[in-house]
Amino acid sequence: MQSFQSHPMVSKQDLLSWSGVPRSSFYYKRGDGIRGRKPSQMTITQDGELVENKVVIEHVEKILQQEFCCYGYKNVWDELKVKGYIINHKKVYRLMKVNHLLFNRKIGSIGVPRSFVRFRKIIATRPLEHLCMDIKYIHIHGAQRNALLLTVIDAFSRKVLTHMLRFNIKKGDVIILLSLLLMDYKIENVTIRNDNGAQFIATVVRQFLKEKGVNQEFTHVATPEENAYIESLHSNIQREVVERFEFESIYHAKNDF
Repeated sequence: MQSFQSHPMVSKQDLLSWSGVPRSSFYYKRGDGIRGRKPSQMTITQDGELVENKVVIEHVEKILQQEFCCYGYKNVWDELKVKGYIINHKKVYRLMKVNHLLFNRKIGSIGVPRSFVRFRKIIATRPLEHLCMDIKYIHIHGAQRNALLLTVIDAFSRKVLTHMLRFNIKKGDVIILLSLLLMDYKIENVTIRNDNGAQFIATVVRQFLKEKGVNQEFTHVATPEENAYIESLHSNIQREVVERFEFESIYHAKNDF
């Protein structure tokens, strides 16, 4: 409303009373930002640790970047609780909305854009020219849980160059495996093809391969035929090993791979 000055003989309170304007409205000055209490910048975990919301957002981005993932905020909320966060679903919605991560919004990759395959079939003319990398679940009956088998093969000879079997495989494990592979075979000018698993799209993994001069290419979503050689290998492992034998422990399984 327009401000006005009270007459020297009339008080401002009388003028407000005559005009029917509440004093609170007359003196109100709108502040900047969102009304109400400011949202918290920290989130607590089940261990009692306080972490910044940006860390929570990073976990949300990793969840959404999983292959075939089309989670809304409630599914993401469930995943965060499994990861040990004590968080309200309304807060998850707010964080995802502010950071443009809600379902049906475009979710970009973190860091350098990924290079996707140009040709579905790999044409390899010599050994160690094109490599294929993928992860497969191996059920460990004695532990009543799945382990992860990370395998790298040569597209020309179909030879298994290296593999790793663990209950958890993270980006650091991928870097260790590839470091040993590059040292053992002294590979140069090689292209490695993999899907869009969280371990492979991690910025540190992509940066590591770039520094080593390795060209990393990603298959398109829902197109396993673009990595057919290693998919075929894992299919044979499933049929010839996983479905025929039971493993008492992961150490037992390692002896067969």
